[in-house]
Amino acid sequence: MAGRRGAPRSEAARVAILDATAALFAERGYDHLSIEGIAARAGVGKQTVYRWWSGKSALIADCLLEGMLLPESFAVPDTGDLRADLVSWLRAVEGVIESPSGEGLFRSLIAAATENVDVGRRLREALADPRLFGPRLRDARAAGDLRADLPIEDVTETIIGALVFRALARTPPDPVYAERLVDLLLGPAGA
Repeated sequence: MAGRRGAPRSEAARVAILDATAALFAERGYDHLSIEGIAARAGVGKQTVYRWWSGKSALIADCLLEGMLLPESFAVPDTGDLRADLVSWLRAVEGVIESPSGEGLFRSLIAAATENVDVGRRLREALADPRLFGPRLRDARAAGDLRADLPIEDVTETIIGALVFRALARTPPDPVYAERLVDLLLGPAGA
């Protein structure tokens, strides 16, 4: 039986590397993040990092997927006003995307996803997570605020896709984009 080559993977080293990556990313941003710096901060050799990750994009993706980079909660709030909740959430996400570290984060995540099928699958699961919108939209549908046949998972993917596209295209901030996107979902306000 053929075994795995190389040194066994240490959970302590893995965590130290991910912690170092998240900390350095927050301090310096994606463009100034280096494998050498990550290895030094984690107290491991550079070869240890490369043994487990193909590069900084894959490291950033793992940090995101382990909840180490984004704000604590990206769940849609529930104040009782669906339109206001969705607009508020979209503006918060836009704020992250438009920040210098957010721009680097999205760029690195897309790079990692194009390099590695598994990273792409895990990124899709994390970003299109039905828990982001699902509970809030299901509650709104049950209350009659949304049409009964609304495909909630498709709506989630559409909204996330629109945000990711704007981030990739480096579209300038638009103060009314969130409202327009919510209008596409719910119909114009007051209609």
